Amino acid sequence: MNTGLKITAFAAAVAATFGTAYAVGSTADPVVQKGEQEAGGGHGGHGGGSGGNEKKPEGGGGAELPGGLQVSQSGYTLDLETPRLAAGEKGKLSFTVEDGIGRKVTAYDREHGKDLHLIIASRDLDTFRHLHPSRAADGTWSTPVELPKAGGYRVFADFTPKGGEGLTLGADLAVSGQYDPEKLPGSTTTAKVEGGYEVTLDGGLTPGKAGELKLRVSKNGKPVTDLEPYLEAYGHLVALRSGDLAYLHVHPNEGGPGPEVSFTATAPSKGAYRLFLDFKHDGKVRTADFTVRTEGAAAPEPGKGDSSGSSHSGGSESGHAH
Repeated sequence: MNTGLKITAFAAAVAATFGTAYAVGSTADPVVQKGEQEAGGGHGGHGGGSGGNEKKPEGGGGAELPGGLQVSQSGYTLDLETPRLAAGEKGKLSFTVEDGIGRKVTAYDREHGKDLHLIIASRDLDTFRHLHPSRAADGTWSTPVELPKAGGYRVFADFTPKGGEGLTLGADLAVSGQYDPEKLPGSTTTAKVEGGYEVTLDGGLTPGKAGELKLRVSKNGKPVTDLEPYLEAYGHLVALRSGDLAYLHVHPNEGGPGPEVSFTATAPSKGAYRLFLDFKHDGKVRTADFTVRTEGAAAPEPGKGDSSGSSHSGGSESGHAH
């Protein structure tokens, strides 16, 4: 591991802008933030349920641009009013969604029980937060958050404006403090989660082609057959591409209440992807994470490079807040 480096908020912000991958987590089991958990619903891929989350780039070429790569799209802009936080300290993240003439959006179509879903992920895809902020009357969103390590992060706002199409907008967040770069976890089909849970993954991602991802949940070696609804489904999956943190189009499939939860996903390109499965059992939401590579993909080099061949057991820093 490299010698610890002191990163100021300014330096982290500049690095995040240029897509630098920072390692901001450890290989410990996922940590779920304490807080009120949803009694209903699974959000099977934020923004994945509508075509508004993807856009054909200007200038031709049939390829679609994945969600989360743009701060502005389809006349809407994500304005991150808190562009930096301090590592390991509780803070408040505030932001607004503005329309084409600068007005704060206050009317949304609810998706999976919420007007807006917020994801925060570190550039090395080791720290993951799934949050549900509150909205003030003037349209300003805010949520308490504590991020463990310094570096560059990406904030994703997934929403559907009233009468419009679903969008996922992204903005960079800098977290100041001292950090030590880590590797992207190696590919694995098994993730161990606190509480004696184990999640196994069956299926993979193919560039440009929809495929099924089946995740099976067990506890202490026995299948879990009584998963609880989380955001209107028995599981929720977020998929992010290593390198630029493109937000994948993910669809939940019918089924439940366990032990298997399945999703349909399409990878926009070759590469490595991080999958984060949220599931609820015994009244608590937990997160299992995986690193998946598409067929024929070259190993990426986020941070210090990749750790292909090493096993990974749910090693991301994950959490939820509502």
